[in-house]
Amino acid sequence: MADGFTSAAERAAFIAGLPKAELHLHIEGSLEPELMFELAQRNKVAIPFASVEEVRAAYAFSNLQDFLDIYYQGMGVLQAEQDFHDLTAAYLARADADAVRHVEIFFDPQGHTERGIAFATVIGGITRALDDARARYGMTSKLILCFLRHLSEADAEATLDEALPYLDRIDGVGLDSSEVGHPPAKFERVFARARGLGLKIVAHAGEEGPPAYVHEALDLLKVDRIDHGNRSLEDAALVARLASEGMTLTVCPLSNLKLCVVDDIADHPLKTMLDAGLRATVNSDDPSYFGGYVNANYQAVADALDLSKADLVTLARNSFTGSFLSDADKAKHLAAIDAYA
Repeated sequence: MADGFTSAAERAAFIAGLPKAELHLHIEGSLEPELMFELAQRNKVAIPFASVEEVRAAYAFSNLQDFLDIYYQGMGVLQAEQDFHDLTAAYLARADADAVRHVEIFFDPQGHTERGIAFATVIGGITRALDDARARYGMTSKLILCFLRHLSEADAEATLDEALPYLDRIDGVGLDSSEVGHPPAKFERVFARARGLGLKIVAHAGEEGPPAYVHEALDLLKVDRIDHGNRSLEDAALVARLASEGMTLTVCPLSNLKLCVVDDIADHPLKTMLDAGLRATVNSDDPSYFGGYVNANYQAVADALDLSKADLVTLARNSFTGSFLSDADKAKHLAAIDAYA
């Protein structure tokens, strides 16, 4: 065992109670098959699956696009504000059970507005659940609007226009969906506008796309955080830059495994990132599709890479340091981690 633990069970127990933040979570990607069925019946939406087991069987992907095809299909059951509330509330209950104290979640309004669902319906349900979680669990949250990169920048601009009345509830903008062929440069103007509105900036880069996309996210979008960033390791100068700038990477181990970014969790670059001085974090991405919420992701890499107590504490600390909380709130959470460890 790595330093600090005498058994795998002891390490698992430590992970279970370790205070942590989750910074890379697509709320639509937390739609469990059971809830998909329930909402399909509630809203009389036809879905191409006869059972929960059939849905789970369909959650086998060879790449990002395979996953996205079923991800957008699943969104169709989300119709009313209560659906978005129930989806978000279910995720937050799972997060609380994993000792998550703060969440920064993504939502994809274009995946709903293009189906005729009002922006207000989407954000109303999500934010009501976030407010409930603050009252029920003491869990804080930030909400990040993601632009779908397979659509046009004009479409992203229109989505930002729709978001303007709700900027008191939106903390940042991000960039997700099909990465290859849709470089960050495509969205330079809309991100500059969002930054001018006081929003934080994040972007998926270097998951399937090349290190050049990470450079573009830094230089053109001027991101505050990189989502994924795995392929940064192919560029030594980029690694040095990310480390020196203290740029947070929101890494998603089980997602990387499920989407064949890595062939085996034992090959995951997380430990390499930590050893290189990168501010890596562990997150669940789309947990219902990728087989695990945040603690399952910690557990998978801890077992496969034999992470030490110091490694796990570093990951948890990074999750708060890399968050968009105030310095005072960060300090409070960091103190809680130190007290726990």
